[in-house]
Amino acid sequence: MDHDLRWPEVATDAPVHSEQVATRQGTWSTTLLRELVETILPALLIAVAVNLFIAQPTRVDGTSMEPTLRSEERLIIEKVSYRLHAPARGDIVVLKLPGREHEPLIKRVIGLPGDVIAIRNGRVYIDGAPVDEPYLDQITPGYVPAQIVPEGHVFVLGDNRSASNDSRIFGMVPQKDLIGRAWITYWPLDAFGPVH
Repeated sequence: MDHDLRWPEVATDAPVHSEQVATRQGTWSTTLLRELVETILPALLIAVAVNLFIAQPTRVDGTSMEPTLRSEERLIIEKVSYRLHAPARGDIVVLKLPGREHEPLIKRVIGLPGDVIAIRNGRVYIDGAPVDEPYLDQITPGYVPAQIVPEGHVFVLGDNRSASNDSRIFGMVPQKDLIGRAWITYWPLDAFGPVH
């Protein structure tokens, strides 16, 4: 007995026209575009807004803040608080210098508006009294004659005073040039936590 081993034929009485294929592709691409616009675009806008106005990651480059911060540590700096209030003494800030906006520096706020600041005999003085700086492991080299920190400015120093480009060299920093306050260290993991 012979068996017919051919595949059954599929009815093709409903031909598919190229217009139908184009319509399906058009619907698919419209759906994909809609998904991109509704999902990815808002996420990108939120990420850009956060980075511009709220917080941003940054990397410590150099030794000027040792032992507090080490080179290659990764930080989050927050950008909101200085829009609400002035910096506080001891804050660690990221700043830009005029003409060097693409090379931000990280320093500690030492002098506030109205302070009379001076450096002599390895110590920092504010209003004639030596500043208690428990975060230092060295003296402060150099000499800065007594001078008033102007309104709207701060006097900043690195914690590694012998290897820091700071207000001893470039002078007072306008508060408008502060990018933000160092907030959290997130890398390396053994350093994870708030910046003090």
